[in-house]
Amino acid sequence: MDTKKFLLGAVVGGIAFFLLGYLIYGMALMSFFAEHAGSATGAMKSMEEMAWWALILGNLSLGALLSYIFVKWANISSFGTGASAGAAIGFFVSLSFDMGSYATTNMMDLTATITDVVVGIVMTAITGGCVGAVLGMGNKS
Repeated sequence: MDTKKFLLGAVVGGIAFFLLGYLIYGMALMSFFAEHAGSATGAMKSMEEMAWWALILGNLSLGALLSYIFVKWANISSFGTGASAGAAIGFFVSLSFDMGSYATTNMMDLTATITDVVVGIVMTAITGGCVGAVLGMGNKS
């Protein structure tokens, strides 16, 4: 495995996830998810209370997951194939996490849960495209 490409893809993927999360969850859909919260109260932390190191580590780990799969097993090196693979991975990871959360917690109602799966697909597709594009840089066509 090309460690340099893997690490570059992981960092680019982590940054992409972080920025997309801010734009989608922190700005565009913040009020939607607040309106569709479950009965659990006090679960959300304010910006000041957030453990930023944990958020950054989580985003980097998702970027690393995509980069590892793309470099080690799938040989993905373009935006299009990265986005396509990212969408599939995003679907399965988001569906698994969100359905497990819906079944066991009162964090979100079903509407927000399904929306979160869709957001996960979109975010992972875009991030997968970015990772794939970075991995393909320098390849001869």
